[in-house]
Amino acid sequence: SSQLSSLPLQILLYVNGVYYIFYFLATLAMIIYKSQVFSYPDDFLAPDLAVLFLMAILEVPRLYLGFKGNLTEAEAPLGLSLGLTVGSVVLCVYLLLWQTYVLWADVLLNAVLLSAYGLESGLKVTAIAAFVS
Repeated sequence: SSQLSSLPLQILLYVNGVYYIFYFLATLAMIIYKSQVFSYPDDFLAPDLAVLFLMAILEVPRLYLGFKGNLTEAEAPLGLSLGLTVGSVVLCVYLLLWQTYVLWADVLLNAVLLSAYGLESGLKVTAIAAFVS
């Protein structure tokens, strides 16, 4: 029997997990910075933080299911991971476009993360197609 799991996907999942830790800490630090330097309305601080923490909560099962689905060559976990990726993309777009203050560092961090999500999604779809056939 041949091995169908994707090494590029596995590497990208690992790199994305490491990058997300950096992303989370940098974004949290920038939200704290913006709340101290700018006149950050208190009504908008909580939603921005909630989106960041919700995104972190989604990231754990997204990566776990991606790892598990790829290594066990199972479509269901990989498909669930792909679905969670869609949710993470929506939250990332919120932090890119609709948070109260968007700095150039926000744009850079979110652009890298969205690029990784896009590449990862393409590799997931390819892996699922290989597993099904």
